[in-house]
Amino acid sequence: MARSVNAPFMLVLFLVLSCSPFSVVYAIQMNMKSVYCTMSNNCDCDFNPDIKGLEWDLYKNLYGQHLAQEVVSEAVAGFLQMESPDRPLVLSFHGASGTGKTLVSSMVGRHLYGAAMGSPYIHQFIPTLHFPKADMAHQYKMELRRWVEGNLTACARSIFIFDEMENMPPGVIDVLVPFLGPDHVLFQTNYRKAMYIFMSTTGEEIINQLTLKTKLKGQDRDDIRLRDLEASLAQAVFNNPNSGFYQSQIIPAKLITFYVPFLPLSRHHVERCARRELCQRGACQRADVAEAVGRAVSYTVHDGQHFSSTGCKSVIAKVNLFL
Repeated sequence: MARSVNAPFMLVLFLVLSCSPFSVVYAIQMNMKSVYCTMSNNCDCDFNPDIKGLEWDLYKNLYGQHLAQEVVSEAVAGFLQMESPDRPLVLSFHGASGTGKTLVSSMVGRHLYGAAMGSPYIHQFIPTLHFPKADMAHQYKMELRRWVEGNLTACARSIFIFDEMENMPPGVIDVLVPFLGPDHVLFQTNYRKAMYIFMSTTGEEIINQLTLKTKLKGQDRDDIRLRDLEASLAQAVFNNPNSGFYQSQIIPAKLITFYVPFLPLSRHHVERCARRELCQRGACQRADVAEAVGRAVSYTVHDGQHFSSTGCKSVIAKVNLFL
């Protein structure tokens, strides 16, 4: 009788390999994923979407970002309702550091796979780690193409997250063009069920200026609509030499489904972030700590209007300081 293999052990080994540079472990990881999928009857990639949960999480735990709440929840829900989408869902998040881009990408992972970034079917790339040298762009393109192709073969519902796109060597990301378009046959896999999330600070000046202008007019920030920013964000990432999308074919080919702006945060939003952190520690009643955090965070002054320089990024450290 054939000797059984321990499926949990195979999963642990796969996750360990995932932490290594992808150019080194590519072939081994693809074989291990295929074996694990077969042995565990897990070929549905653990995909278990909870759209209502995602909508509630965005509403409850994302502050000051009505556009991201609306666009992400509606885009993901609409995409998953299609049994055979004609192209992948491609979202590009833009805004200053600490405004919630990473938080939202984690929410998407958690409510589609139940594991935030811990699922073997969610792949995160950080340019300073995975693509650090601009003169190696050609090699990076070949490696990235193989990586995406292999993971889509193993799981059509793969999610690919590209952080810090402002640090991506120009040209590398164009290798994804065939994966993002409406082609009907590609690499013998249904690549059109995949999701891509790009995150960048490129365009934050445009977003901040519009937010400030809205406040100076006496209007509510919730009056800002996606159409007010989408075209200018697309132009900004295409024309900025410090953007991974600089002169990229992806932009004129309109392969980005939605450009999602993340607005700058005020002191009110920072204090809400602090209260959320306090509640997670069982200290919801400590309003004094939330107010102290709000006072301690640095703000950028624009014509008397104050935006947090770091969003909510330093909140945890400051809660530790004042609690």
